[in-house]
Amino acid sequence: MGAYDADMERRALPKLPADKWLEISAVRLLVAIADAGSLSAGARLIGMAQSNASRAVATLERRLGYPLLTRSTRGSKLTPEGVLTVEWAREILDATERFSAGAAALASTSGTELVFGASMTVAEYLVPRWLSTFRDECPEVQTTLRINNSRRVVEGVRSGELALGFIETPDIPGDVQSIHILTDRLVVVISPDHPWSARVEPLTHEALASTPLVEREDGSGTRAALNAAIGASRARPIAELNSNSAISFSVMAGLGPAVLSNLAVQGALRAGRLVEIPVVDRPLERDLRCIWFGGHRPVGSAGRLLDIAVQTTSTS
Repeated sequence: MGAYDADMERRALPKLPADKWLEISAVRLLVAIADAGSLSAGARLIGMAQSNASRAVATLERRLGYPLLTRSTRGSKLTPEGVLTVEWAREILDATERFSAGAAALASTSGTELVFGASMTVAEYLVPRWLSTFRDECPEVQTTLRINNSRRVVEGVRSGELALGFIETPDIPGDVQSIHILTDRLVVVISPDHPWSARVEPLTHEALASTPLVEREDGSGTRAALNAAIGASRARPIAELNSNSAISFSVMAGLGPAVLSNLAVQGALRAGRLVEIPVVDRPLERDLRCIWFGGHRPVGSAGRLLDIAVQTTSTS
């Protein structure tokens, strides 16, 4: 060790449990130093005066009992011990953010306002019925629905913006809780004038994968479910549209085939505006799920909406 490190050891503070002395601001500073490349740049990154940052790092070093930075006339950089400590610091910040998001989600379930999210298919074809029942039971609760693709709904739940999220993707993150709501069937649809309307044989997954389709955007649950069923290495889409209705009307207009939720095309199939093409091999299905942040099932208004969603779809 250099002179600075020996001096640090002589002034080391008594060992105490970390919860007695560790400050989140110092942890955040250490991560910022690693990300920005120097003490001064890290301090600027989090809006801390450099003199305060220097004192915070020095105090942290004395508490830990080893150097985090090497100082020179050219600046400062992390020591090997500092590099390892930064990884632990990131875990602390991640846990803090999860705590904050989870607490915010729980808080939003106990008041007179409920903010939740749903992917396009769920929002269009399932949520209206749920909200009608919810309104009858909880007229005092103001509900706000954020409609987006499944990826964005997951992000909203993780951030604490949404108390619940209803999604249709098979990619459920490990840090959220989920419950099955409904198994949804995906169907291949074409216009009545499409050449496939004369097909006798069902469509194979291989043939479907090699066919350009009118598709939902990347991040949608429909697209993720299709990738999971027949593979992501498929023909390039004819077009990418961000709503089921836009895709349905494009297919009717003759743009090309599409794979959509049966919920989204039932009416058009019955009216003859779209034609379903049978598929062999494994059925094209995906689970519609409700997700939330935190270890316990939601309570309050969020819990009641979840119960309605489960009960309504199980009896329909």
